Parts: sequence; C-alpha cells; structure tokens
Amino acid sequence: HSGRSDRCKDFSLCYWNPYWMLPSDVCGMNCFWEAAFRYGLNVQPIQRMHLAVVACGERLEETVTMLKSAIIFSIRPLQFHIFAEDQLHDSFKGILDSWSFLQTFNYSLYPITFPSENAVEWKKLFKPCASQRLFLPLILKEVDSLLYVDTDILFLRPVDDIWSLLKKFNSTQIAAMAPEHEEPRIGWYNRFARHPYYGKTGVNSGVMLMNMTRMRRKYFKNDMTTVRLRWGDILMPLLKKYKLNITWGDQDLLNIIFFHNPESLFVFPCQWNYRPDHCIYGSNCQEAEEEGIFILHGNRGVYHDDKQPAFRAIYEALRNCSFKDNNIRSLLKPLELELQKTVHTYCGKIYKIFIKQLTKSIQDRYDRPPKER
Repeated sequence: HSGRSDRCKDFSLCYWNPYWMLPSDVCGMNCFWEAAFRYGLNVQPIQRMHLAVVACGERLEETVTMLKSAIIFSIRPLQFHIFAEDQLHDSFKGILDSWSFLQTFNYSLYPITFPSENAVEWKKLFKPCASQRLFLPLILKEVDSLLYVDTDILFLRPVDDIWSLLKKFNSTQIAAMAPEHEEPRIGWYNRFARHPYYGKTGVNSGVMLMNMTRMRRKYFKNDMTTVRLRWGDILMPLLKKYKLNITWGDQDLLNIIFFHNPESLFVFPCQWNYRPDHCIYGSNCQEAEEEGIFILHGNRGVYHDDKQPAFRAIYEALRNCSFKDNNIRSLLKPLELELQKTVHTYCGKIYKIFIKQLTKSIQDRYDRPPKER
C-alpha cells in the first residue's frame, strides 16, 4: 500500500464505475478498494462473471478474438476458464498476460480432460474436445454459475447483459440456450434427427448459460432407467445409447437431456446466438431485426472463408481492434463500409442489424461522459 495513495486519483472522480478499463492508479481496482478503505465505505466484494471456452487445433486466434470482444464491452470483471490442448497454453498465456494492464479479468488455463475409462470416445465426439463442455459442472466444482461459449462467438454487447438472465431463471431452470432454428422449414432436428430433441427445432449449445450448482444437485429424468440420474451419472449411458444416432455430438446429448427435462431450460431469443442460418436464406430472427445482434456465432467456419462476408467483416474488425478507446470508437465507420460491400448476400442485405447493437455498445461504453455512464 505504501505510496499508492499519492498516485490514486480522487475517488470522487471515478465513483461511477470502479471497474473501468484504466490502470490501477487511475480509478482501477486497486484504487477503488483503497478509496473504499480510506472513506470507510461498506462495499461488497465484486462478483466476477465466469466465462468458459474450449480451444483445440487451430482455434487460438478465434478464441483470443472472442475473449477480446468480451473484455471490450463488459463492465463487471471477468474470470476466464480456458480449456485448451497443451500446445496452446504458452500462446494463451503470452497473449493474456500482455493484456494484464487492463485489470478487468483473471484467467485460468486447464488441460483437456475426460473420464479416463472413455477419454478417447469423448475426445472424438463431433469436433476435437468439444464435449469437454459437458464436464464443466464436474470439473469447476467451486464455480456457481458459468457462461460457456464456442470459440467462434463474438460479443457485441456486455457479457453483463446475458449474465443478468441468470436472475430470470425460475426455480426449476438450470441452464439457458437459444433455439437451433426459428424457421422449421429449414430446421435440422425436426427434419433429420434420429434422437429426441428439445422443443420444435432443438436448441443450439454454442452459447450456454448455466447455474452449475443446480446442475450438480438435480436428478434428471431419462429414457434409460426409471431412476433419475445426476449430471455426472447420465452422460456416459446417454453416449452409449445414442452414439450411432447423433450428428452434432455434445449438442445432441444436451438436446436429449432437455427433451426429458424441459422444465429445466430457459430459452433466450436468437439475437443472443445469431448464426448464418438466421439470414442465409432470408432474415428469420425477428428480435435481431428489431434490436440488433447481441452475440454473433460464426459457425460453419464463416469467419475464415468468403461464404458469409458480413460475418467475416465483424470478425476482422474485432480481431484487428486494440484496447485503446480511440481505436474501438473508430472501428465503426470502416466496418460499415465493409458491410456495405456484402449486400449481394442475404446476410449482407440486412447488414445494419450487424452493427446496430455494436454501435450502441461502443457509445455506451466509450462515448458518453463519465457522469452519464
């Protein structure tokens, strides 16, 4: 503590947002706690938002861009749980340590681990390591709630906003996801699935908000035994029963679980998990048309090819963005020009929904004077 008091600016100048993205001696976390101590304020410890991702193979850059988008807009501090193949750990550490000046996040790196008796089977399911996410409630035993996202996710508004949906869960709900499709005529599950699935068109697990305390406690109805099973006991029997009938791996297993336990799922709108399917044949996510896209999900590899240039334009803009305020503010105009070049595609025709929320997030976070925030 010695000497830091002199470097900390007057607390009254920055009371409006103690976790703002500034060095610790200019209203950052250290100064916030020092000021609280100095002025005798009765403050509660700031609850971190927990975000998990699983990265294997060539997903380093994509994952780093996702983490950057989470940091840029979020208000409360973040705790990242990064499950990655061993050869990626040094790269993640180097990049995230270089961002430590922000003081808005902590991170933990974990190896990819599956139950030893079936590790090979789990690792091969759908994509390398994807099914790791099924075991998060069992691995992160001390974490109460968690937002899991795929590596190809981009946040266009604060993580705080999806995190706040946890408060909307009723007493039986343990997790939240978006529908797999809005339009049944192009739905996959309702046309091709050879297993049970949630609702009319299934759910997409690329963005999954979990109350893991409830998940660990719950006994799940199932079609394998009349006895209800806990999370740790239901996964392997499900895989054994359905492994020849599932196409999308862990997502299919989640659909089967919530088919039998529909009261346990909170369904959020498509704008929280917006994919090419929502515009590839014409716009079919009404909430995004009205309010813009909140979370962009570039599945099908669309950030890295030319099939959906509107998705790629958002990805490139955030990938190339630095944490400087001016750099973040100035990404909008060039991005809109790039998006205007995509109007030959169905997704490009509605490019304004790609920047509607992004523009608002940047204005809210970086353009307003401090006292209005």
